[in-house]
Amino acid sequence: MPLHVSLVSADAEVWTGEASLVVAKTVVGEIGLMPGHEPMLAILAEGQVRITQLSGEKIIANAQDGFVSMEGNELTIVAGNAALIS
Repeated sequence: MPLHVSLVSADAEVWTGEASLVVAKTVVGEIGLMPGHEPMLAILAEGQVRITQLSGEKIIANAQDGFVSMEGNELTIVAGNAALIS
């Protein structure tokens, strides 16, 4: 079962899709999230969010000033500022 990911900034949806792995930088360090991860809420630190799609293709975005929330297989990353790099 894939991870359903939504990456949004204050003014726009940046990326939405399915992934096998998401790595995000939080104020306590980097965290890797996969399907089945326990529910969590963390404060997003300035840095990159790396999303590995089911195909293996990687999406990289800069994100800061927000939070990461995991519930079931739904991962939401809300950032004050976020933009795709690749």
